[in-house]
Amino acid sequence: MDNANEGSECMSTINTAGNPPNEPITQMDFARAGKITPQMRTVAEHEGRDPGYIRERVARGSIAIPANIRHIERGLTPRGVGEGLSTKVNVNLGISGDKADAAEEWKKVGIAVNRGADAIMDLSNSGKTRAFRQQVIDECPLMVGTVPMYDAIGYMEKPLVELTAEDLLEVLRVHAEDGVDFVTVHAGINRSVVKTFKETGRLMNIVSRGGSLLFGWMEVTGNENPFYEFYDEVLKICHEYDVTISLGDSCRPGCLYDANDAMETAEMIELGKLTKRAWDAGVQVMVEGPGHMAIDEIAANIKLQKRLCHNAPFYVLGPLVTDIGVGYDHITAAIGGAISASAGADFLCYVTPAEHLCLPDAHDVLEGLMATKIAAHAADIAKGVPGARDADNRMAQARRKLDWEEMWKYALDPQTARERYEASPAATKGTCTMCGKMCAVRTVNKVLEGTTIDLDSEH
Repeated sequence: MDNANEGSECMSTINTAGNPPNEPITQMDFARAGKITPQMRTVAEHEGRDPGYIRERVARGSIAIPANIRHIERGLTPRGVGEGLSTKVNVNLGISGDKADAAEEWKKVGIAVNRGADAIMDLSNSGKTRAFRQQVIDECPLMVGTVPMYDAIGYMEKPLVELTAEDLLEVLRVHAEDGVDFVTVHAGINRSVVKTFKETGRLMNIVSRGGSLLFGWMEVTGNENPFYEFYDEVLKICHEYDVTISLGDSCRPGCLYDANDAMETAEMIELGKLTKRAWDAGVQVMVEGPGHMAIDEIAANIKLQKRLCHNAPFYVLGPLVTDIGVGYDHITAAIGGAISASAGADFLCYVTPAEHLCLPDAHDVLEGLMATKIAAHAADIAKGVPGARDADNRMAQARRKLDWEEMWKYALDPQTARERYEASPAATKGTCTMCGKMCAVRTVNKVLEGTTIDLDSEH
């Protein structure tokens, strides 16, 4: 514990241009200097933890607080991801080339903010995306993540194969300057990992969008992955603005058959090395994971990742526990998410019913977010996160009393719950139309109160 440092308040909104060379900039810098930032205090309060607990783990990298210094200035509500903290949930959205509807994407932003997401990833991949990204950062208090590789072709106005390492680094810098809190950087898919892929093969090949673009670029140009070759330059940019690197899972399995195969494992080894290099540079790290994976393989995958990547926060997409749940993949992902988070994953990327089918609409986003929030909360109960069961216990007390207004307070989605209840009014006060007068809770309450049980013969 670091109670002696609790009074060491440090502002993280720093003008880096005039900063002395050894002055702390990132949350990791401050933590290693023994200083507790306002962002660490906010995370501690949100999690019910001592600020020293947060500082200690940020210093060693097992907790990340993605908080770009530019976004802090614009009203970011910081959240911690990692060891001993509640499982966080991310919502993906963004403008697609086939369906470029910014108004619809803003509906999704509103759902993410109002229904309790912790982060948004703007995965816009068509045309000039900077204005939308900047507006999200300016107006959204949630952590914001991006994948600069998606933006590179549109931003640079070049075909993929004509992009240079300098182009990719420039796009990364623009995202950092705009205030992005975490960026997915696909640095782990180097020529060595590609060699493993070609030697061992896969049923689904490469399903990561960013990973496939870099694979294609490397194959056509014959060059090494620029994010791997010039990783030190990536770290300098991220350190300057305190952008957390989310090390992309270019080789994540896209089907059960490919889970935990040689290619995924080869990349995971590389990601562990890149994690250490980032920490040495004072840059915070999260590591991304699967994907698709059978239930009985998930816990082992999480443990292996935590071992190889030195207990860095782990960010997973599901994983989906079957390949045939098309149209219901928010459910298949929620099952995998609950298992992975209970086994040690720290951050769940939502999956919607539209996965594998189309760009999700606003209703799909709501369905995916709530399924993932349920998975995250169930996992927090299983792994003993402080206070995780409190709302469940209060919900049980409210149900025992048939106090519907109190129930809405503890529901993960009170708006939907209230709407469903009120759309089907019960004839008997305090009950719902499932059981009516035969409500078990009502019956037992009446017996214990010494009140007559008024069941009609027609029931």
